[in-house]
Amino acid sequence: MRQVTFSTQSLDAMSGLSQNEQLVLVEKLSSLSTDILTNKNDNVSRFSRKGMTYHRVRIDDLRIYFEQNGPALHCQFILEKNSFQDFMVRCNLPSSDESVVENHQSFWDYLESLRKK
Repeated sequence: MRQVTFSTQSLDAMSGLSQNEQLVLVEKLSSLSTDILTNKNDNVSRFSRKGMTYHRVRIDDLRIYFEQNGPALHCQFILEKNSFQDFMVRCNLPSSDESVVENHQSFWDYLESLRKK
């Protein structure tokens, strides 16, 4: 079992979940093995942002972004799947000002790809 800590955003997101959903989420996060975090896995991905390595795990309709600090995990974001905020984190776009998104070509490329489906 791993120790799991939460950022302010993650705690706010957790407060919107039922107690049972909170327990399931914490149990799944705390039971992630080192093998899962270091190898390719369908539910866990890795990316670097601002010199830090983040992991992204899918749990039901949530996307949890966390960093590994030794044996502990620190959740930075808990976001709903297919949400605008999730898109911004995955595409490494600045999230402080949503109007800035329009200046990034990757945003328009993403919207164009949705239209082609």
